Amino acid sequence: MLKNHPKGLLVAFFANMGERFGFYTMMAILVLFLQAKYGLSAEKAGDIYSWFYFSIYALALFGGILADSTRKYKTVILFGIIIMFAGYMLMSIPGMSLTFTVIGLFTIAFGNGLFKGNLQAVVGQMYDNPQYSKLRDTAFMIFYMGINVGAFFAPYAANAMRSWWLKTNGFAHDASLPALCHQFKNGVLTDTTTLQQLADKVNLAGPVTDLGAFADNYLNAFSRGYNYAFGIAAVAMVISMLVYIIFNRLLPNKEKQMKETETAPAGIKFEFMPLIYALVAMGIFAVGLKFVVGIASGLAFGLFAGFITWILTSSRKDEYARVSSLILVFIVVVFFWMSFHQNGLTLTLFARDYTAKQVGPFTNLFFTLPSMLAVIGSVAGLVILIRKNIKAYARIIGGSLLAVSLVFAYMFFVRAKQLNSIAPEVFQSFNPVFIVALTFPVMGVFAWLNKKNIEPSTPKKIGIGMIIAAVGFIVVLLASVKLPSPSSLAGVPVAESFRVTPYWLISSYLILTIAELFLSPMGLSFVSKVAPSRFQGLMQGGWLLATAVGNKLLFVGTKLWDKVELWQLWSVFIVCCLLSAAFIFSIMKRLENATK
Repeated sequence: MLKNHPKGLLVAFFANMGERFGFYTMMAILVLFLQAKYGLSAEKAGDIYSWFYFSIYALALFGGILADSTRKYKTVILFGIIIMFAGYMLMSIPGMSLTFTVIGLFTIAFGNGLFKGNLQAVVGQMYDNPQYSKLRDTAFMIFYMGINVGAFFAPYAANAMRSWWLKTNGFAHDASLPALCHQFKNGVLTDTTTLQQLADKVNLAGPVTDLGAFADNYLNAFSRGYNYAFGIAAVAMVISMLVYIIFNRLLPNKEKQMKETETAPAGIKFEFMPLIYALVAMGIFAVGLKFVVGIASGLAFGLFAGFITWILTSSRKDEYARVSSLILVFIVVVFFWMSFHQNGLTLTLFARDYTAKQVGPFTNLFFTLPSMLAVIGSVAGLVILIRKNIKAYARIIGGSLLAVSLVFAYMFFVRAKQLNSIAPEVFQSFNPVFIVALTFPVMGVFAWLNKKNIEPSTPKKIGIGMIIAAVGFIVVLLASVKLPSPSSLAGVPVAESFRVTPYWLISSYLILTIAELFLSPMGLSFVSKVAPSRFQGLMQGGWLLATAVGNKLLFVGTKLWDKVELWQLWSVFIVCCLLSAAFIFSIMKRLENATK
């Protein structure tokens, strides 16, 4: 897999595993934590969630500017890891106010801003070397796959920690209970029948006689379990930090290269007029959009407009075509991430409120970590066993892995109950496991097309990814057609007869993951390939700023959540993806010329 690649690639994706672990911990539990701990509505929790994810990516612009100006990419990355660790430690402290939680989220976002874009830039710098340049797209695919190994374990770890703490306090898990408990505490729950039934079911000591005490104790245990899950993310950051500190010498040192050559391009210079233009553009967009999307979101769009104006006015004539092409792609990226990252927001709410709480023995194999590892081992063993042109010892290893994994999978299957409880957080593990599983097949398809000289260009892969994403939302739309809207439920859990099979969401995540593999690593490769040398960190920051604006628009999902029918909600994202794909293909020649 890593043959002919620089050793630094392995260092990069192991160093990034901690960040991915924390990212997917947040994606799995943040909105659920905010609602369970503070009783927030979907809209208010979505606002905080969207601001957090906006900040994660928007602050990458600051990190890119800092690294490009100083050329100390590796030092900036290290400080980012340390600050992220501090943020997760803050989030792990139980009993804190919402203000304190927001401070912890901002600390994580700031550290991520220093870390994420610059690590991607360093990966790109390794492939600026002519020896490796032809492997750039493959490298970003491998990098993207590797960093998601850590992401796979995060939802299981968060779910296990929360469930363990609930059990320690004498409770079982039920995702519908926190909302009912808050309604009871606030005096707005007129009928306590459902609350009483669920409370009796999860209270391991027997029937509940005091619903008030139960509500307080259950909410405290539920949210504290999530605090401890944030603590696991902090431990993951320590592991990434150690890997980075010990092995970062294998990564390119841009500052050292600058000292060794006088012909190296100059870093960013903050000229007066481009900054004035950027500030004016920022102000115009912020004021113009505040009545449409609100003051805060208007400022987010204003920042994006200011960045675009500044980078365009700072570009030299020989850089303009490449920079402008990147900006056009950035605009498309906004709408992809606005749709895709609903997986941690409205799709998580869908998993909690509309997906079956209990499943049979076979489906349960995918919702506990030991059984899922057995499934993965079975698939991996089979793939190794049937591969062509491999040595005998490798085939023996594959056969052994298949046999052992099948035995364990069968044991988990026969020992499972007829109905087994599943948690909504675990759905977030499917995206990273699909990334790991599908990266090689997708790379194989690209390689096969390349041999026939019909491989799509990087921009075409991005456009195709947008179309595939639309298909992913069509799947969940079909699952939602006959479901009652959230507004019609008025906070009461949906009847079990209405809940849909988990395979609808799993299928949607599978298709969205394929879309992600077509778009995200290809986008990173496109940016590293097209960005002028002096703007490498900044343009990676620009990619992440576009992602940030898309994440700020995540609030659209929760704003519409309890106002429209579910199928209408998913239609919004389908249309966004299809229009974005149409735009990409309309400027395809320009984008392809920029890569030459």
